[in-house]
Amino acid sequence: MHDIRAVRADGAGFDAALSRRRVAPAADALLARDGERREALTRLQDLQARRNALSKEVGQGRRTGADTSALETEATALRGEMESLEARAAELDGVVKAVLEALPNTLAEDVPDGADESANVVVHHWGEKRDLGFPALQHFELGEKLGQMDFERAARLAGSRFTVLRGGLARLERALGQFMLDLHTEKNGYTEVAVPLLVNSATAYGTGQLPKFSEDLFQTTDGRWLIPTAEVPLTNLAAGEIIPVAQLPIRMTALSDCFRSEAGAAGRDTRGMLRQHQFRKVELVSITTPEDSAAEHERMTRCAEQVLEALDLPYRRMLLCSGDTGFSATKTYDLEVWLPGQQAWREISSCSNCRDFQGRRMNARFRAADGKTLGFVHTLNGSGIAVGRAMIAVMENHQQADGSIRLPSVLLPYFGGQEILAA
Repeated sequence: MHDIRAVRADGAGFDAALSRRRVAPAADALLARDGERREALTRLQDLQARRNALSKEVGQGRRTGADTSALETEATALRGEMESLEARAAELDGVVKAVLEALPNTLAEDVPDGADESANVVVHHWGEKRDLGFPALQHFELGEKLGQMDFERAARLAGSRFTVLRGGLARLERALGQFMLDLHTEKNGYTEVAVPLLVNSATAYGTGQLPKFSEDLFQTTDGRWLIPTAEVPLTNLAAGEIIPVAQLPIRMTALSDCFRSEAGAAGRDTRGMLRQHQFRKVELVSITTPEDSAAEHERMTRCAEQVLEALDLPYRRMLLCSGDTGFSATKTYDLEVWLPGQQAWREISSCSNCRDFQGRRMNARFRAADGKTLGFVHTLNGSGIAVGRAMIAVMENHQQADGSIRLPSVLLPYFGGQEILAA
């Protein structure tokens, strides 16, 4: 959410910042409606002052027995005009708010310009692509060969883009989530939180899912929404709060099921479990100060990278360009993992700094050390990481010639020492 005061201060600069997102100029229209609203409010204040004066005059006249009918007639007329102005000011306020809430966040200066993912910039690589010594299978081929990944029965149960896991692969999914939570809570300073999987519209609005992206969500018959990521409830824990600066940063993590309609994904990744309606993800969320959010972004991304390194998965960090950066983010790093079966890099984590964009929508503030000054918090979120995609990467990178999977050493404690997943 943008601050209308920033638009008043520099409308041209506001439009220039949004033009990097290929957003049409909005400042003139915003300022015209905002100016009209402010004029209505000023007129309303003048009328209120006159009405207060009339009230005193009527009271004095009645006490002295004077004729106050003309004054009362004027007061009645003022009341009607004031009600009309209040309605108009509220209408204009809604118009301004609707425009502001539909505009994406402005971008950090170091975000590269570009129309789509082809302009994203590789920041660094970790690990080497493996020479397996045999033709690599994709994860769904491995899963079906193991007899532990069932798409046919999942489709009968729920339709397309669902998966049933059995045996070792079901355990692998559980082990990966547990390993990530243990790493982030025990070594990276995050507090584990169990969150609702259903949220109300105000909560979905607070992180920017509503109103713009309603078609990407699943809504229940009572008006609540299935979460697309635990970012939504975790970040909104700060909604409406005033947090003492000494309590910042707040770092939280959650393992949750996530639900996405994949409305724009028709025909994409229809085989396997790369793009599902239901999946599990370990989410990282930080609530911090404006001064610390850039450093927190680097820290959070590094925490996600540690997961991939521990699982011995080659990856690269990408700085997303202007055309590929999400609605609420000012800057995003994607981590892409190498999948030998696909012979392709695929996103496995996305870590974003939203600055005060979500803080304004949620009215989440912090109180400075002076005990008086208030400011909007900066919020950050990241995948720490997507469990299903981590499982895909482990399967494809650690597959053996016979179709079995060699487990990364960090997962062995979750398997009682078992080293190989086989049929």
